Amino acid sequence: MKQNPVSEVFDIPQFSFFAFGNRFTGSLGQLSYQIVPGEQITVQVWHSRLCSDLAQIEEEQSFPMEESGFREAIRWLETKA
Repeated sequence: MKQNPVSEVFDIPQFSFFAFGNRFTGSLGQLSYQIVPGEQITVQVWHSRLCSDLAQIEEEQSFPMEESGFREAIRWLETKA
């Protein structure tokens, strides 16, 4: 387990990873997700093994592009697990 994990459910990089403009995808069982930085942090979820470009996104939520918005985004994603 990483020191200071972002999530107890998902293995997600720290906020600085996203602050540099990197997107991140992952999965847990049949749940797949993508975290996309920009003016806001957007989290997308779908139930499929397909990549985000081919999958039908089931839910999408955006949060402020700041540390507190990132923590809120992770809490929202954890409710989907």
